[in-house]
Amino acid sequence: MLVILPLWEAEMGGSLEVRIYLVVGLIEFSVGKFRYFELNRPFPEEAVLHDISSNVTFLIFQIHSQYQNTTVSFSPTLLSNASETGTASGLVFILRPEQSTCTWYLGTSGIEPVQNMAILLSYSERDPIPGGCNLEFDLDIDPNIYLEYNFFETTIKFAPANLGYARGVDPPPCDAGMDQDSRWRLQYDVYQYFLPENDLTEEMLLKHLQRMVSVPQVKANALKVVTLTANDKTSVSFSSLPGQGVIYNVVVWDPFLNTSAAYVPAHTYACSFEAGEGSCASLGRVSSKVFFTLFALLGFFVCFFGHRFWKTELFFIGFIIMGFFFYILITRLTPIKYDVHLILTAVAGSVGGMFLVAVWWRFGILSICMLCVGLVLGFLISSVTFFTPLGNLKIFHDDGVFWVTFSCIAILIPVVFMGCLRILNILTCGVIGSYSVVLAVGSYLSTSLSYITLNVLKRALNKDFHRAFTNVPFQTNDFIILAVWGMLAVSGITLQIRRERGRPFFPPHPYKLWKQERERRVTNILDPSYHIPPLRERLYGRLSQIKELFQKEQPAGERTPLLL
Repeated sequence: MLVILPLWEAEMGGSLEVRIYLVVGLIEFSVGKFRYFELNRPFPEEAVLHDISSNVTFLIFQIHSQYQNTTVSFSPTLLSNASETGTASGLVFILRPEQSTCTWYLGTSGIEPVQNMAILLSYSERDPIPGGCNLEFDLDIDPNIYLEYNFFETTIKFAPANLGYARGVDPPPCDAGMDQDSRWRLQYDVYQYFLPENDLTEEMLLKHLQRMVSVPQVKANALKVVTLTANDKTSVSFSSLPGQGVIYNVVVWDPFLNTSAAYVPAHTYACSFEAGEGSCASLGRVSSKVFFTLFALLGFFVCFFGHRFWKTELFFIGFIIMGFFFYILITRLTPIKYDVHLILTAVAGSVGGMFLVAVWWRFGILSICMLCVGLVLGFLISSVTFFTPLGNLKIFHDDGVFWVTFSCIAILIPVVFMGCLRILNILTCGVIGSYSVVLAVGSYLSTSLSYITLNVLKRALNKDFHRAFTNVPFQTNDFIILAVWGMLAVSGITLQIRRERGRPFFPPHPYKLWKQERERRVTNILDPSYHIPPLRERLYGRLSQIKELFQKEQPAGERTPLLL
């Protein structure tokens, strides 16, 4: 019995879609047309392409799914050097002379049906062959991009390409020489494409993958991150963005013939669609939401009232400094869970905040307190600087250069504002306080602005993060949150400058005030507080009252005889 299934066909680069019906077990493809179909475990599919043009030298077939693996193979029997399995799998078909038909096989090992999108692309003898000089992976010619990720970075790897050649001709040797007539003249452009934020649907992924399969579309839609030569290692790292869909592709270019070919694009969300801890559906821990919400409430208060409530601001600054360094320390030295990290960080930050307040209360050294305030503002400004494309310059991939430059920018801020400390303090209140609100929003809703400081934290925690490119998407949510951040910062700064006009720049030394008040009470007998007993006597009196509560009551009546 034949089973009929619906199949969708779409012209590449167009909006026209045609529904056709195919018999299960055989799928006919056309060059340059996307196909949407479903693969089932009991029904392996045979795919075929007819009427191949004589000027086509090789074909690249690729099939994509969101997170379930599919397999494409040259033969019905799966062999490691003749098949590829993954969410983005491709094969290169080197055509023989007079060959006009091509056959291959598709399947899945999963239990659930898998929705797929596939396409065939054709190339001529002048075009370079992606993966034509593969020595690392299983396929003889491997056009696939292999992707690995963790919390810190996402790394893509691919096999070197070879020069194109005509049908029936032996391929050029890969390592025979390094002159301009060999594959060493080829260059590799690495591209990155961001999916819409907060959208993990399969339809959105397959729709946007259509923009990343052919060379013209990749160049028109994606961001070129780096260009590699044949002498460079065919591996590139990027900052991981959990929950954010990203598509990567590589275009190999022959500068001598000015021809190009695209590899098979790979995609990732830097999280797992399987249920469990760290899955895409469970991003945004409750502990993070509680921590950053409380932090944002304090920051919001500091944004508008920090300079007036000087000790509260000092607690906020001390909390940031101690919490940041303590989190780095315990994360690098201990394997405890994230929630415990966050609790300990909150405790350590509170201790740091109280310590800075105590230093100000006892010693009253304004320069030390303002140095801490200026360094926090400098840290954020330095983080913003490296959040721009400047941070992806090759020179800053060296940790020594990066940290020296980062520290210099951070230290420059308090130095520049040395002569106007009140302005520095109010600026810090407005900018840092409002950014805490951005971090809180980032714990509930995906936003790229949280990576301003998170990228610096990742670099401090992971020794390999220096090689990662830190590009992030900047979409509608980010523009809205950026506008809110700017509005809060400007409002807080303006309000505090107007309110503090005509007032003393900073409050007086608390310890000196306390000593003066105590001496005044001792010498001024007309002051009612003069008659208040010292603190030690008051505490002793309170303890005596508490002891009386636990003493037995004396029985009523006379105990001694009445003396007459």
